[in-house]
Amino acid sequence: MNEILVGIDVSKARLDVAVGEGERYSVANDLTGHAQLSERLMAVKPRLIVMEATGGWERAAAAHLTAQALPVRVVNPRQVRQFAQAAGILAKTDQLDAAVLVRFARAMQLEPRELPSEQVQALRALIARRNELTEMLTMERNRLRLAHKSVRQRLKKSIEWLERQIGSTDHDIDGMLRECGIWRDKVELLESVPGIARLTSLRLVTTLPELGTLNRRQISALAGVAPFNQDSGQWRGKRRIYGGRAEARTALYMAALVGSRHNPVLRAFYQRLRAAGKPAKVALTACMRKLLVILNVMLRERRAWDPRVTSAA
Repeated sequence: MNEILVGIDVSKARLDVAVGEGERYSVANDLTGHAQLSERLMAVKPRLIVMEATGGWERAAAAHLTAQALPVRVVNPRQVRQFAQAAGILAKTDQLDAAVLVRFARAMQLEPRELPSEQVQALRALIARRNELTEMLTMERNRLRLAHKSVRQRLKKSIEWLERQIGSTDHDIDGMLRECGIWRDKVELLESVPGIARLTSLRLVTTLPELGTLNRRQISALAGVAPFNQDSGQWRGKRRIYGGRAEARTALYMAALVGSRHNPVLRAFYQRLRAAGKPAKVALTACMRKLLVILNVMLRERRAWDPRVTSAA
Protein backbone atom coordinates (compact mmCIF):
# COMPACT_ATOMS: atom_id res chain seq x y z
CA MET A 1 0.00 0.00 0.00
CA ASN A 2 1.24 3.46 -0.90
CA GLU A 3 1.91 5.22 2.42
CA ILE A 4 2.57 8.67 0.98
CA LEU A 5 0.64 11.25 2.99
CA VAL A 6 0.02 14.83 1.89
CA GLY A 7 -0.70 17.79 4.16
CA ILE A 8 -2.22 21.00 2.77
CA ASP A 9 -2.29 24.20 4.79
CA VAL A 10 -5.14 26.36 3.50
CA SER A 11 -5.35 30.15 3.38
CA LYS A 12 -7.51 32.51 1.37
CA ALA A 13 -4.98 33.03 -1.40
CA ARG A 14 -2.67 30.02 -1.24
CA LEU A 15 -2.38 26.28 -0.59
CA ASP A 16 0.92 25.16 0.99
CA VAL A 17 1.59 21.50 0.30
CA ALA A 18 3.83 18.99 2.07
CA VAL A 19 4.25 15.61 0.32
CA GLY A 20 5.46 13.13 2.90
CA GLU A 21 8.73 14.18 4.50
CA GLY A 22 10.16 15.61 1.30
CA GLU A 23 8.64 17.82 -1.39
CA ARG A 24 7.23 21.23 -0.46
CA TYR A 25 5.46 23.69 -2.77
CA SER A 26 2.62 26.18 -2.97
CA VAL A 27 -0.21 26.83 -5.44
CA ALA A 28 -2.89 29.48 -5.65
CA ASN A 29 -6.19 28.76 -3.96
CA ASP A 30 -8.23 29.17 -7.15
CA LEU A 31 -9.40 27.03 -10.05
CA THR A 32 -6.02 27.17 -11.81
CA GLY A 33 -4.16 26.28 -8.63
CA HIS A 34 -6.56 23.43 -7.88
CA ALA A 35 -5.98 21.96 -11.34
CA GLN A 36 -2.20 22.20 -10.90
CA LEU A 37 -2.42 20.61 -7.46
CA SER A 38 -4.58 17.68 -8.57
CA GLU A 39 -2.29 16.99 -11.51
CA ARG A 40 0.79 16.81 -9.29
CA LEU A 41 -0.93 14.72 -6.62
CA MET A 42 -2.39 12.26 -9.11
CA ALA A 43 1.19 11.55 -10.24
CA VAL A 44 2.18 10.83 -6.61
CA LYS A 45 -0.94 8.73 -5.82
CA PRO A 46 -1.01 9.45 -2.07
CA ARG A 47 -2.83 7.25 0.41
CA LEU A 48 -4.41 10.32 2.02
CA ILE A 49 -4.58 14.10 1.60
CA VAL A 50 -5.22 16.00 4.84
CA MET A 51 -6.32 19.63 5.21
CA GLU A 52 -7.81 21.65 8.02
CA ALA A 53 -11.26 23.17 8.07
CA THR A 54 -10.43 26.84 7.53
CA GLY A 55 -13.63 28.84 7.60
CA GLY A 56 -14.77 27.48 4.24
CA TRP A 57 -11.64 28.34 2.23
CA GLU A 58 -10.84 24.63 2.01
CA ARG A 59 -14.15 23.57 0.44
CA ALA A 60 -13.41 24.26 -3.22
CA ALA A 61 -9.99 22.57 -3.10
CA ALA A 62 -11.36 19.54 -1.22
CA ALA A 63 -14.25 19.20 -3.65
CA HIS A 64 -11.92 19.43 -6.67
CA LEU A 65 -9.53 16.80 -5.31
CA THR A 66 -12.41 14.49 -4.41
CA ALA A 67 -13.81 14.86 -7.93
CA GLN A 68 -10.45 13.60 -9.23
CA ALA A 69 -10.86 10.43 -7.10
CA LEU A 70 -8.14 11.53 -4.67
CA PRO A 71 -8.56 10.47 -0.99
CA VAL A 72 -9.27 13.57 1.14
CA ARG A 73 -9.84 14.11 4.85
CA VAL A 74 -10.75 17.50 6.36
CA VAL A 75 -9.78 17.64 10.04
CA ASN A 76 -10.42 19.82 13.07
CA PRO A 77 -7.69 22.51 13.32
CA ARG A 78 -7.83 22.51 17.13
CA GLN A 79 -6.84 18.85 17.25
CA VAL A 80 -3.94 19.44 14.87
CA ARG A 81 -2.67 22.40 16.90
CA GLN A 82 -2.83 20.43 20.13
CA PHE A 83 -0.94 17.59 18.43
CA ALA A 84 1.78 20.02 17.31
CA GLN A 85 2.16 21.41 20.83
CA ALA A 86 2.34 17.90 22.28
CA ALA A 87 5.08 17.12 19.75
CA GLY A 88 7.01 20.22 20.84
CA ILE A 89 6.37 22.11 17.60
CA LEU A 90 5.69 25.63 18.89
CA ALA A 91 6.63 27.61 15.78
CA LYS A 92 3.89 28.23 13.22
CA THR A 93 4.33 28.87 9.50
CA ASP A 94 2.27 27.76 6.53
CA GLN A 95 4.85 25.22 5.34
CA LEU A 96 5.42 23.96 8.86
CA ASP A 97 1.67 23.55 9.37
CA ALA A 98 1.45 21.47 6.20
CA ALA A 99 4.25 19.21 7.47
CA VAL A 100 2.49 18.89 10.85
CA LEU A 101 -0.63 17.67 9.05
CA VAL A 102 1.41 14.84 7.54
CA ARG A 103 2.71 13.81 10.97
CA PHE A 104 -0.79 14.10 12.45
CA ALA A 105 -2.32 11.88 9.76
CA ARG A 106 0.38 9.25 10.27
CA ALA A 107 0.19 9.25 14.06
CA MET A 108 -3.62 9.13 14.14
CA GLN A 109 -3.82 6.60 11.27
CA LEU A 110 -6.47 8.68 9.51
CA GLU A 111 -8.59 7.29 6.70
CA PRO A 112 -10.37 9.17 3.88
CA ARG A 113 -13.85 10.46 4.68
CA GLU A 114 -16.57 11.22 2.16
CA LEU A 115 -17.32 14.93 1.78
CA PRO A 116 -20.88 16.27 1.93
CA SER A 117 -22.58 16.25 -1.46
CA GLU A 118 -23.29 19.48 -3.33
CA GLN A 119 -26.97 19.18 -2.39
CA VAL A 120 -26.15 18.85 1.32
CA GLN A 121 -23.81 21.84 1.15
CA ALA A 122 -26.48 23.88 -0.62
CA LEU A 123 -29.11 22.97 1.98
CA ARG A 124 -26.71 23.81 4.82
CA ALA A 125 -26.03 27.18 3.22
CA LEU A 126 -29.74 27.94 2.98
CA ILE A 127 -30.32 26.98 6.61
CA ALA A 128 -27.36 29.08 7.73
CA ARG A 129 -28.68 32.01 5.71
CA ARG A 130 -32.11 31.65 7.27
CA ASN A 131 -30.54 31.74 10.74
CA GLU A 132 -28.67 34.93 9.81
CA LEU A 133 -31.83 36.56 8.49
CA THR A 134 -33.74 35.56 11.63
CA GLU A 135 -31.05 37.10 13.84
CA MET A 136 -31.09 40.32 11.84
CA LEU A 137 -34.88 40.44 11.98
CA THR A 138 -34.82 40.08 15.77
CA MET A 139 -32.28 42.88 16.08
CA GLU A 140 -34.27 45.21 13.84
CA ARG A 141 -37.48 44.55 15.78
CA ASN A 142 -35.67 45.30 19.04
CA ARG A 143 -34.33 48.58 17.60
CA LEU A 144 -37.81 49.57 16.45
CA ARG A 145 -39.13 49.59 20.02
CA LEU A 146 -36.91 52.51 21.09
CA ALA A 147 -36.15 54.08 17.72
CA HIS A 148 -36.55 57.79 17.11
CA LYS A 149 -39.37 58.71 14.75
CA SER A 150 -36.80 59.88 12.17
CA VAL A 151 -35.65 56.27 11.57
CA ARG A 152 -38.76 54.26 12.38
CA GLN A 153 -39.96 54.15 8.77
CA ARG A 154 -36.58 52.88 7.59
CA LEU A 155 -36.60 50.18 10.24
CA LYS A 156 -40.08 49.07 9.21
CA LYS A 157 -38.95 48.75 5.59
CA SER A 158 -35.93 46.76 6.71
CA ILE A 159 -38.15 44.43 8.74
CA GLU A 160 -40.49 43.90 5.79
CA TRP A 161 -37.54 43.11 3.51
CA LEU A 162 -36.11 40.60 6.01
CA GLU A 163 -39.50 38.91 6.36
CA ARG A 164 -39.72 38.53 2.57
CA GLN A 165 -36.20 37.10 2.45
CA ILE A 166 -37.01 34.54 5.13
CA GLY A 167 -40.15 33.52 3.23
CA SER A 168 -38.16 33.18 0.00
CA THR A 169 -35.49 31.11 1.76
CA ASP A 170 -38.15 28.81 3.25
CA HIS A 171 -39.58 28.34 -0.25
CA ASP A 172 -36.14 27.37 -1.60
CA ILE A 173 -35.61 24.91 1.26
CA ASP A 174 -38.99 23.28 0.61
CA GLY A 175 -38.11 23.02 -3.08
CA MET A 176 -34.86 21.20 -2.29
CA LEU A 177 -36.74 18.80 -0.03
CA ARG A 178 -39.22 18.00 -2.80
CA GLU A 179 -36.33 17.20 -5.16
CA CYS A 180 -34.63 14.83 -2.70
CA GLY A 181 -36.89 12.04 -1.47
CA ILE A 182 -34.36 10.71 1.08
CA TRP A 183 -34.15 14.06 2.88
CA ARG A 184 -37.90 14.52 2.73
CA ASP A 185 -38.50 11.13 4.33
CA LYS A 186 -35.98 11.79 7.10
CA VAL A 187 -37.38 15.24 7.83
CA GLU A 188 -40.94 13.91 7.98
CA LEU A 189 -39.90 11.16 10.41
CA LEU A 190 -38.17 13.67 12.70
CA GLU A 191 -41.12 16.06 12.51
CA SER A 192 -43.40 13.34 13.85
CA VAL A 193 -41.69 13.82 17.23
CA PRO A 194 -43.47 16.30 19.55
CA GLY A 195 -41.16 19.28 20.01
CA ILE A 196 -39.31 19.02 16.67
CA ALA A 197 -40.28 21.49 13.95
CA ARG A 198 -39.13 21.83 10.34
CA LEU A 199 -36.04 23.96 10.94
CA THR A 200 -34.79 21.74 13.79
CA SER A 201 -35.26 18.58 11.73
CA LEU A 202 -33.40 20.14 8.80
CA ARG A 203 -30.49 21.17 11.00
CA LEU A 204 -30.24 17.68 12.45
CA VAL A 205 -30.36 15.99 9.03
CA THR A 206 -27.66 18.23 7.56
CA THR A 207 -25.32 18.45 10.57
CA LEU A 208 -25.71 14.80 11.61
CA PRO A 209 -25.95 12.81 8.36
CA GLU A 210 -24.73 9.77 10.34
CA LEU A 211 -28.01 9.75 12.29
CA GLY A 212 -29.52 6.29 11.98
CA THR A 213 -26.24 4.57 11.05
CA LEU A 214 -24.32 4.55 14.37
CA ASN A 215 -24.96 3.03 17.77
CA ARG A 216 -26.19 5.10 20.72
CA ARG A 217 -22.72 5.76 22.17
CA GLN A 218 -21.19 6.78 18.86
CA ILE A 219 -23.98 9.17 17.87
CA SER A 220 -24.00 10.74 21.36
CA ALA A 221 -20.26 11.41 21.21
CA LEU A 222 -20.54 12.76 17.68
CA ALA A 223 -23.21 15.27 18.71
CA GLY A 224 -21.33 16.21 21.87
CA VAL A 225 -23.94 15.04 24.41
CA ALA A 226 -22.07 12.02 25.79
CA PRO A 227 -20.87 12.52 29.40
CA PHE A 228 -17.12 12.01 29.89
CA ASN A 229 -15.46 10.94 33.14
CA GLN A 230 -13.38 13.42 35.15
CA ASP A 231 -11.59 11.07 37.55
CA SER A 232 -8.04 10.96 38.88
CA GLY A 233 -6.83 8.59 41.58
CA GLN A 234 -9.38 8.56 44.39
CA TRP A 235 -10.97 11.78 43.19
CA ARG A 236 -14.25 11.49 41.30
CA GLY A 237 -15.27 14.56 39.38
CA LYS A 238 -18.50 15.50 37.67
CA ARG A 239 -19.27 13.96 34.28
CA ARG A 240 -19.33 16.61 31.58
CA ILE A 241 -20.19 16.74 27.90
CA TYR A 242 -17.45 18.01 25.61
CA GLY A 243 -16.72 18.52 21.93
CA GLY A 244 -19.00 17.26 19.19
CA ARG A 245 -20.84 19.26 16.56
CA ALA A 246 -22.06 22.54 18.00
CA GLU A 247 -24.83 23.11 15.43
CA ALA A 248 -26.35 19.69 16.05
CA ARG A 249 -26.11 20.18 19.81
CA THR A 250 -27.88 23.56 19.55
CA ALA A 251 -30.71 21.99 17.57
CA LEU A 252 -31.00 19.19 20.12
CA TYR A 253 -31.07 21.69 22.98
CA MET A 254 -34.03 23.59 21.54
CA ALA A 255 -35.89 20.35 20.77
CA ALA A 256 -35.24 18.97 24.27
CA LEU A 257 -36.27 22.26 25.88
CA VAL A 258 -39.63 22.16 24.11
CA GLY A 259 -39.93 18.40 24.53
CA SER A 260 -39.38 18.56 28.30
CA ARG A 261 -42.66 20.47 28.46
CA HIS A 262 -44.76 19.08 25.60
CA ASN A 263 -43.35 15.64 24.71
CA PRO A 264 -44.90 13.03 27.07
CA VAL A 265 -41.84 10.77 27.09
CA LEU A 266 -39.27 13.54 27.61
CA ARG A 267 -41.48 15.38 30.09
CA ALA A 268 -41.81 12.28 32.30
CA PHE A 269 -38.05 11.62 32.00
CA TYR A 270 -37.17 15.22 32.87
CA GLN A 271 -39.52 15.32 35.87
CA ARG A 272 -38.14 12.01 37.17
CA LEU A 273 -34.58 13.35 37.06
CA ARG A 274 -35.56 16.61 38.75
CA ALA A 275 -37.42 14.69 41.46
CA ALA A 276 -34.23 12.68 42.04
CA GLY A 277 -32.37 15.93 42.77
CA LYS A 278 -30.63 16.45 39.43
CA PRO A 279 -29.97 20.11 38.49
CA ALA A 280 -32.11 21.50 35.68
CA LYS A 281 -29.20 21.71 33.22
CA VAL A 282 -28.13 18.13 33.94
CA ALA A 283 -31.69 16.88 33.46
CA LEU A 284 -32.06 18.82 30.21
CA THR A 285 -28.75 17.48 28.89
CA ALA A 286 -29.94 13.95 29.69
CA CYS A 287 -33.12 14.72 27.73
CA MET A 288 -30.99 15.82 24.78
CA ARG A 289 -29.14 12.52 24.81
CA LYS A 290 -32.32 10.47 25.21
CA LEU A 291 -33.98 12.38 22.36
CA LEU A 292 -30.94 11.80 20.13
CA VAL A 293 -30.99 8.07 20.85
CA ILE A 294 -34.71 7.95 20.02
CA LEU A 295 -34.16 9.80 16.73
CA ASN A 296 -31.27 7.49 15.88
CA VAL A 297 -33.50 4.43 16.30
CA MET A 298 -36.36 6.04 14.35
CA LEU A 299 -34.18 6.75 11.32
CA ARG A 300 -32.43 3.38 11.47
CA GLU A 301 -35.74 1.52 11.54
CA ARG A 302 -37.56 4.12 9.38
CA ARG A 303 -40.33 4.34 11.95
CA ALA A 304 -42.34 7.41 12.98
CA TRP A 305 -42.75 8.56 16.57
CA ASP A 306 -44.49 6.07 18.84
CA PRO A 307 -44.38 6.83 22.60
CA ARG A 308 -45.00 3.18 23.46
CA VAL A 309 -41.78 2.16 21.70
CA THR A 310 -39.57 5.20 22.24
CA SER A 311 -40.19 5.39 25.98
CA ALA A 312 -37.92 2.37 26.38
CA ALA A 313 -35.03 3.99 24.46
